[in-house]
Order: sequence, then structure tokens, then C-alpha cells
Amino acid sequence: MPPKSTVQPGRAAGADRLEDQVRRLRAAGCVFAEDEARLLTDAAASAAELEAMIERRVAGLPLEHILGWAEFCGLRIGVAAGVFVPRRRTEFLVRQAEQLLRDNSDGGTFDGGERPAVVDLCCGSGAVAAALAARVGGIELHAADLHPAAVQCARRNIEPAGGQVHEGDLFDPLPAHLRGRIRVLMANAPYVPTAAIGTMPPEARTHEPRMSLDGGPDGLDIQRRVIAEAPDWLAPGGHVVIETSRGQARQTAGLMRRAGLSARLASDPELDATVAIGTAPASAPGAAAIGTAATGTVTTGTLSNSGRRAPLVQPGVIRPAVPNRS
Repeated sequence: MPPKSTVQPGRAAGADRLEDQVRRLRAAGCVFAEDEARLLTDAAASAAELEAMIERRVAGLPLEHILGWAEFCGLRIGVAAGVFVPRRRTEFLVRQAEQLLRDNSDGGTFDGGERPAVVDLCCGSGAVAAALAARVGGIELHAADLHPAAVQCARRNIEPAGGQVHEGDLFDPLPAHLRGRIRVLMANAPYVPTAAIGTMPPEARTHEPRMSLDGGPDGLDIQRRVIAEAPDWLAPGGHVVIETSRGQARQTAGLMRRAGLSARLASDPELDATVAIGTAPASAPGAAAIGTAATGTVTTGTLSNSGRRAPLVQPGVIRPAVPNRS
């Protein structure tokens, strides 16, 4: 007589269902199908809801839009349909901004005296500002975006941290009192060349707003506008930190220099991340204007980057990120 199975029927059926979900997700092109199936299973309140979520994912909706959140810098950032999903590579921008602030703080906080003003332009969901606020205390935090759905989403993520979110085009909606006071200006502005939009994964080009992707003919249109106005808004010795790509990095740095800022580049090969950091002249001769770079490769004139493509979110990463914001 064969031995009795020790596997409970319910567990066996559950394993079969999970295997079927993984198979369907993989057939739809989901690179991290196992992770996605587990995340969707955990999020669903019923079998019917799970099936609906699987169907939406198979149809091409971004996993983060289905879940309602993306993991970013160890935080769950709320996202909504039609809002740009924060990419893991952008965590490097947060680390750079954090280091610049810490170089001018007392133990990483600003509890005494005037709070340094920090601004996140093209903020999308507000992931960058929210993550920075979780790492550095005592800052005056502002964010802005042109897309109404993004602004609503960003307010839910940033306002609990004491920040303010403004709706409008780049600097236009910012309070006037910030002019000449911004210690760190962050911008993950769209930098995909218009002609390259069609090469992006369907879930990005179909389900994320084009304004959050399209950077114009060479991908630098929005960066030019940010950099051109930044000197009027930065405090003496203040910094503008802009995410860019390896192929565009020298052009971004050149734009900063032509605007009267000193410029350097920093990269993280593991995240396939590159940022350009521009610094305004200090008010006093010899004053320190450039902070220490956070973890990553810091270069002047040249960049070293392995070209690895990093997943968008952790855990539950859903696909490798292709160059330029995808």
C-alpha cells in the first residue's frame, strides 16, 4: 500500500493556483513573475479580486498601479493610475541630495536656526521628496508638478512629512519667499528623447503620462529650463541635482556650467544611475560650495557605468529598467 500523502489538499490547491498565476504572468512577459504573483496574492482580499488583478497585469497595467504603491528607498510610496512610477535608480538622486544636506547640517538634522529649503521639481508621486524627508529632519520641503493626478498623489505622500505640494509648471507655483533660499533643488525631469518613446516598454508608454517621459528632441528640453532658472532660486552655495542618463550626462553638466554653476557628475553602476550636480557660487570667497558625494562613482568629465539595467521596485520588481526613464 503506498504511503499516505502528508500534503494537505488546501495547500496543494493553493500551490497549483500560484503556479498557474506565475505561468500566466510569465507568458505575458513579466520577468519577475514569482515575485509579482506573491505580491498580488497578498494584496487581494478574495479569489475574485486576485483574478481581476492578474488579468489587469496580464493586460499590461504596471504592477505598482494595480497594487497602489511602489517601494522606494524602503518606503511604500502611494501611486495611482496615470502617475509616473518611481524607479529604483532614482534612489541614487535621493542619496546625493541627502549627502549634500548632511554636509551642511548638525548630525543630519536642522533643528536649530533657519530650516534649509529643499524643492523637488517634476515630483510625480512625490517619492523623492518623501524619501528625503524620511532621511533628513528639520527641512522646509516643497514639491511641484504640472500633472493634477500626480499632485494629488504627491500630497498624500509628502504632506504627512510636513511638506507642501504645488501644482504648476516648474518654478511657477513655488512661493516667492523661496527665491534665493533653496539649499537643494532636485529634479527627475523627463529626459527620454521624443523619438525614443516608441521603444519604451508598453506599460510605460501606455500607462504613464507622456509629459513625465518626453524630454523633447534630444531629451534635454525640461532640464534646460530647470537649469536656466535654478541660479535665481538657489541659495549661495546651493545645489541643483538632476537625474540624467550616461549618454546625456556631459550635456547636462555643460548646461549647468553655462548657467554659471560649477558642475560634476556622479554615478552608481549597480543602479545604472547618473546624476548631475550643479553648485551656485558661495557668498563668501573660499566658502565650501561642493559637498561630499554619496556612495557611487563620482567623476569630472568622464563617467564609469556598467550599463546594468536595474529593476524598478523592490520587492516585487517587475521588469528591468531600460535606459532613459523606462
